[in-house]
Amino acid sequence: MSELNKGHMPTDEQLTAFIDGELDAADREWIERLIAGDARVAERFDFLARGTLPFREAFDPMLAEAPAAKLEAMLAAIAAMEKPEARAAGIGRRGFLAAVAASFVAAIAIDRAVIGLGHGLSKPDEDGEWRAAVAEYLSLYTADTLSGPSGDHAQQVAQLGEVGTKLGLALAPEAIAMPGVEFKRAQILNYDSRPLAQIAYLDPESGPLALCIVQSARGATAPDMESRRGMNIVYWSSATHAFMLIGHAPIDRIQQLADEVRARLVA
Repeated sequence: MSELNKGHMPTDEQLTAFIDGELDAADREWIERLIAGDARVAERFDFLARGTLPFREAFDPMLAEAPAAKLEAMLAAIAAMEKPEARAAGIGRRGFLAAVAASFVAAIAIDRAVIGLGHGLSKPDEDGEWRAAVAEYLSLYTADTLSGPSGDHAQQVAQLGEVGTKLGLALAPEAIAMPGVEFKRAQILNYDSRPLAQIAYLDPESGPLALCIVQSARGATAPDMESRRGMNIVYWSSATHAFMLIGHAPIDRIQQLADEVRARLVA
C-alpha cells in the first residue's frame, strides 16, 4: 500500500483487502487504528463486511421482469404527443424513452456486477460478523431502553443463572459487576442458531453498555479493540467463549471495564 495514502480515508479496495486478510502487518495495523478512531471508516468497514448478505437474490425478481412490455405500452399512449420538430429530426419520445430503457437495463446490469463483485470479495470472519450484529441492534438503544428496574440481588442471580446455563458458563452478579455502571438485565438472544448472551448496563455518563457472549471454539485470544456504528468495542475470547464489551464510553473507559470483568470471567 502506498505510504501517500496513509493518514487518509482508506479506499474500498484497501478495506476489502483488510477484510480478506491480504494486507501485511503494517498496513493491517494502520487500518485497525482508523477503524478504532474514525467513525466514518468504521461505518464503511461495517458496510463492506456485510457484503455476504443476499443482495443478489433481492434484485433477481426485478431483473426477471423485463421492462420492455410496459415501456411499449407507455410509448403507444404518448405516440400522438410527439412534437413535429422532433419527428422531422427523427428523434421522438419513442427514441428518447428507448434510450432511457437501455440506460435502465445497463444500470441494472452494472449494479449486478458490482453486487456480485462485493459478494465475492467480502468474506468477513465469524467473530467480526457477530460483533457487527451486536453493534447493529445496540445502536438503537437509548437510556430510556434500560430505564426499568433492574431487580434485586435474587432476581439478578436467577437471570444470570438462566443465561449461564444456556451458554455453559458460570455467571454471577459479582462476576459481571463493573464499577460506576448499573446492571440492568441479562437475556438470551439468538445469533446464527446459537445462544447469544446480552448483559446490559446503564452508564450514567455514556448511556447503554453491553457485555455480550457467545460460545466459540476458536481458542483464547488477547483483548483487541475496534469501533462500530459510533461505539467502542473491546473483544477477547477464552478457550470456549467469545466476549465483547460495547458502548459509547471512551475507549480507555471501555478497556478499563473490560479488564476488570475479563479477569473474573476467565479466572
